[in-house]
Amino acid sequence: MPRLRLAIAPFLLLAAAVPLPAQGLELPAVFGDHMVLQREDRVPFWGRAAAGAEVELRGSWSEDAVARAVADRDGRWRAELPTGPAGGPHTVTIRAGAERREFTDVLLGEVWLCGGQSNMEWPLGATAGAYGSEEEFRAILAAADRPTIRLFDVAHAFAWEPQEDCAGEWRPCRPDTASSFSAVGYHFGVELQEALGVPVGLIGCNWGGTLAEAWTSAEGLARREDFADALALVEELRRHPERAAWKREQRLAEWRRRFDEAEIGSRGGWMAEDFDDAGWPEMEQPATWGGSLSAFDGVVWLRREVELPAAWVGRDLVLELGPIDDMDTVWFNGRRVGETLEPGRWQQPRRYPVPAGLARAGRNLIAVRALDTGGIGGMNGQPGQLQIAPAGPGAGPALSLAGPWRWQKGSPVGDLPLRPQLDEFHPNSPTALFNGMLAPVAPFAIRGVIWYQGEANRLRPRQYRTLFPDLIRDWRRAFGRGDFPFLFVQLAPFAYDGDTGQAAELRDAQRRALGAVANTGMAVTLDIGDPGDIHPRNKADVGHRLALWALARTYGLDVGEYSGPLYYGMRGEGDRIRLFFEHAAGLTTRDGEPPSCFTIAGADRVFRPATAVIEGEQIVVSSPEVPFPQFVRFAAGAADQPNLVNGAGLPAASFDTGG
Repeated sequence: MPRLRLAIAPFLLLAAAVPLPAQGLELPAVFGDHMVLQREDRVPFWGRAAAGAEVELRGSWSEDAVARAVADRDGRWRAELPTGPAGGPHTVTIRAGAERREFTDVLLGEVWLCGGQSNMEWPLGATAGAYGSEEEFRAILAAADRPTIRLFDVAHAFAWEPQEDCAGEWRPCRPDTASSFSAVGYHFGVELQEALGVPVGLIGCNWGGTLAEAWTSAEGLARREDFADALALVEELRRHPERAAWKREQRLAEWRRRFDEAEIGSRGGWMAEDFDDAGWPEMEQPATWGGSLSAFDGVVWLRREVELPAAWVGRDLVLELGPIDDMDTVWFNGRRVGETLEPGRWQQPRRYPVPAGLARAGRNLIAVRALDTGGIGGMNGQPGQLQIAPAGPGAGPALSLAGPWRWQKGSPVGDLPLRPQLDEFHPNSPTALFNGMLAPVAPFAIRGVIWYQGEANRLRPRQYRTLFPDLIRDWRRAFGRGDFPFLFVQLAPFAYDGDTGQAAELRDAQRRALGAVANTGMAVTLDIGDPGDIHPRNKADVGHRLALWALARTYGLDVGEYSGPLYYGMRGEGDRIRLFFEHAAGLTTRDGEPPSCFTIAGADRVFRPATAVIEGEQIVVSSPEVPFPQFVRFAAGAADQPNLVNGAGLPAASFDTGG
């Protein structure tokens, strides 16, 4: 089906400078077979047609499901199609003059958008570590055969003007499709479907390592002085993109040179065919790296020999290695054939061309220089994603590259030159992801948003106090659906290097958003994080806690308690402070010990460990070292895992009573 056009530059998606002439009836990719439309609503449809064309839409669920529009002089049109009760499958038919489009297997149900950075993006297929055994994990994947849940992933893209379209398609939820979709989103959607008994559509709009300002529009940032210079730069680059492209190539070339000079394996020729790797240990791939590599950030070299048939000699080949966390450079028979050096590509499958004439019959050598910049690294794909085959159709079966690879540690990340900001406009530039990924799906009719982000903004927590609420308001404006539910995750514990309180302050900024913006909810994860891994594998409980908020607050179901204890006030009582909480019925600790991770301070703001005592739904905090207390902090350490919960077992949110 024709789709709205995208103008593409070598290093980013660009919006067209002038309206595109419509050649025929076009709709963006978010409309397609297998989609879910929000039930009992007026669902916006939009697209392009010949200027002045009358566009008619019909839904098969009702004779009254009709909408009409007239394309303007630029060919743009928009209409709102009334939907009915949950169900399906249905068809949606669109006509413009003699042209006709039909979408089939359309369901009516509940639609949610799953936004944020890597912890939202983290796929179900990479959560094996959250389960007691491989068999249990396989059972979870097998249970993902839920065809009335539909999944749409917005492809990564960034742009300096709002885009009209994106890459992506609706897919019924099956074990294979769910495996690559957001694990948090999947578990959230399953709980909604089981509780509501209706189809569920999930739109994944996320990208690892990304900043909140990148997900906010120019309009949403326009009143903020702290982004005025950045917005001015975006406008300058929009007008002169050739300058950014030239500077990027210069910076990339210089960084490559310095990296190769600094990295021990690169200096030692570890990619060469004649390099002797006989003493290297072996490791099965694909795999998340464990053992001595689990706490190692830096370069890991992998080498593998592959026997190629004589019939492949003289042919172009395609080398596939699955996703690699985080960056990589690949050599084939000593020649560099591909690299992925952009941040945030840890989930992107690698696919590199091997030129004709490079392969030979018999022994060939593949060398991979993987750079793990933080957290857990590895070749994180599935065995079927590691292979080599001739390029083109009818090439015959591929040769698997799964299995043992020789490996060796290279240089730690601290010994290597930092990757420069290659582009003045990049995925983390203000407005970049709003324009490239959110704008193409707004104003698709959604019930609400679930959001897991904040790690990337950790070093600017004070700014996040106002930036995050601005983002929420901005998204609500973009979708034009009023104050829809915006449910988010408070950051999990993690031992950030050099953290001096920023992580806790960022969590507190998230908590404060509950009071700053209406119809928001927060899932707390202080008890299910992993201080050694910024990507804790337990995504099921995260999805569950978001679903509790949605089922209770959005759908009005009686699910019992849906939130952990939330601090809302304090009172000084001489040498102690009394704290007040919402959602605190049955306040207790999960281990039977006194409440942990409380600190207290006087006017000097020097915080001391505090004794905390539960009194009903309140807590009294004191310390003999602080005779005149004024402030209390809870879970102020980046990796703190406190024990305070309510009667439903939901953990209390971290907080700071100060300003």
